[in-house]
Amino acid sequence: MAEIDFRNPKYYTNRELSWILFDHRVLNEARDKSIPLFERLKFLSITASNLDEFFMIRVASLQDMVNAKYSKPDIAGLTPMEQLKLLDTAIHQLVELQYSTYNRSLVPQLRQNGLQIIRQHEELTAEEAAFVDHYFEENVYPVLTPMAVDSSRPFPLIRNKTLNIAALVRKKDEKSELEFATVQVPGVLSRIVQLPDHAGIRKVILLEEIIERNMPKLFLNYDIVCAHPFQIMRNADLTIEEDEAADLLKEIEKQLKKRQWGEAIRLEVEADMDKRLFKILKEELKIDESYIYRIDGPLDLTVLMKLYGLEGFEHLKHEGYTPQPVPELPAGCDIFEELRKGDVLLHHPYQTFEPVVDFIRQAARDPEVLAIKQTLYRVSGNSPIIRALAQAAENGKQVTVLVELKARFDEENNIVWAKMLEKAGCHVIYGLVGLKTHCKITLVVRREEDGIRRYVHLGTGNYNDATAKLYTDIGLMTCSETVGEDATAVFNMLSGYSEPLVWNKLSLAPLWLKEKFLYLIDRERRYASEGRPARIIAKMNSLCDEDIIAALYQASAQGVKIDLIVRGICCLKTGIKGVSENITVRSIVGNFLEHSRIFYFQNGDHYEIYCGSADWMPRNLERRVEILFPVDTSELKERMYHILENLLRDNVKASVLQEDGTYERVNRRGKPLFQAQEVFCQEAIVRAQGHNQENNSVTRTFIPEIHHKK
Repeated sequence: MAEIDFRNPKYYTNRELSWILFDHRVLNEARDKSIPLFERLKFLSITASNLDEFFMIRVASLQDMVNAKYSKPDIAGLTPMEQLKLLDTAIHQLVELQYSTYNRSLVPQLRQNGLQIIRQHEELTAEEAAFVDHYFEENVYPVLTPMAVDSSRPFPLIRNKTLNIAALVRKKDEKSELEFATVQVPGVLSRIVQLPDHAGIRKVILLEEIIERNMPKLFLNYDIVCAHPFQIMRNADLTIEEDEAADLLKEIEKQLKKRQWGEAIRLEVEADMDKRLFKILKEELKIDESYIYRIDGPLDLTVLMKLYGLEGFEHLKHEGYTPQPVPELPAGCDIFEELRKGDVLLHHPYQTFEPVVDFIRQAARDPEVLAIKQTLYRVSGNSPIIRALAQAAENGKQVTVLVELKARFDEENNIVWAKMLEKAGCHVIYGLVGLKTHCKITLVVRREEDGIRRYVHLGTGNYNDATAKLYTDIGLMTCSETVGEDATAVFNMLSGYSEPLVWNKLSLAPLWLKEKFLYLIDRERRYASEGRPARIIAKMNSLCDEDIIAALYQASAQGVKIDLIVRGICCLKTGIKGVSENITVRSIVGNFLEHSRIFYFQNGDHYEIYCGSADWMPRNLERRVEILFPVDTSELKERMYHILENLLRDNVKASVLQEDGTYERVNRRGKPLFQAQEVFCQEAIVRAQGHNQENNSVTRTFIPEIHHKK
């Protein structure tokens, strides 16, 4: 037999096309009639938001490569130009399906349920038209800035992701040439305007329709020949010369302003836009036909998230879930005292994020706490953690915060927090040159009777109390001496480039995390080749690292059973004879965003479980500071395995990667429905209740009889 080349491009899927498949899986939730109607609106909005970011970063990056005449193929053997051509077809098909879902399914069902979206202002009754016109004059007109284009006024700069109305106008009583004019739909006003209720039907109209109806009031001396909304997307991938930047904060602030005026990479227009108006836009924006999208419906479907927020339709939404208390850390407890009893595992959003916030708050107030050190990648708009850190500094504690200024689309927010923390007296680090600091770690140094003790929180998700209610993540809180030593080493390395000679428990990227994963995968391969128990379960957001995939193929070829739970991009193919016959890939798209990274390795007669902040992507393993941490105690390991086992059992929200590269919902014929996220919600409730009733047997029901030698 010829030796198999596990790096053959035919064994790999292009990452961009794989991402399109992921957005299709999200879109499937919007098309699923078993899901409450307003939840379907939310999922359709998410697909639009996802696609916006995909264009601004991934499509823009490919365009930059083509412009630079970069032609090196990716792991699937496709050059940047070939990828763009394939994406052109795939994205147009995705957008067509988005609007088909909106027009044919969601809009009619909304009307049946008492909500009508006025598509065109011509549909308004006389009473509604009077209301709309009054609303325009009172609320909208004062905010608008109409702009005409003539010999003295050049074509205006159209900002990234702004909705605008373009018009062709002609001076009244003259046979003059048509002129171009435009007005930006103001983002400071609600895009959804509710009309007076009529006969039990609630009606809404979009702001751009109101403005379009009243265009004559903006150009008093002109006749409006035609008017249509349009939106452009620009290249938003920041180019930062970190080595040459004397002040990283100022350099990023400068680049953020450029983001508004980057190269146009997508133009969305109404499907029936006047051809003359369309020609002007196309020529002035210098945009290729393949990046133009003629839309049959409202532009920018992210507006549906605002529609989701309308009151009075709660019966068309999922019943809200309240994150449950953590039994080991009840409200008002002394967190330091509880952690001395043992490690605590947190499972968000099923369990509340409050213990993490309280950890920082208590440390800020505790007179025995000497220092707090923390990394921040993305935080909420009104972050209680930021306030607690500022209070700690004001209380005289040594507070060191690494704020990653290069967190994409959160740069501006993080600059604000960094400046505020500095003013409060915190020592703020702006990340490392050439690397993003993506790890989630907090270290609290406390003086106690028996000496200095270090308390550590490690997580798979951001220190963001808002997204912690929506994203599934794992957190570990511990006062383990070995973990504390490693945590100190992490911060010393981040602040002073001091790398310790040895590490106890934590594995770091970009130093040697990738080698750790490759070693663990190869160890299972060797065990399988020797006839010993060998299995891998890995959960992550994305999988596209060639070295990791090649190692998984080698392990599979030796008989290792590999179950992958990959929410988004997956460049690995399944079912290839002699290569990936022993690999399954499933993606779970549910009410919560699957965000945790969990890794299980059988290790012969034992098993190991790790959690971390890194996906199996080159950027995470080679260009970011990431942390992988083990879950060591037997009870917590059982809980972690239970989580993985339930995710693998899901037959409601899981889609399985097929041999042909498509994803199909799990075949559940004859099987009872099992939805992992709902199960985790119920288990968290019972755990909390069981603790309140001091009934340990209730809590024990979550630890199933597990045989790891399967």
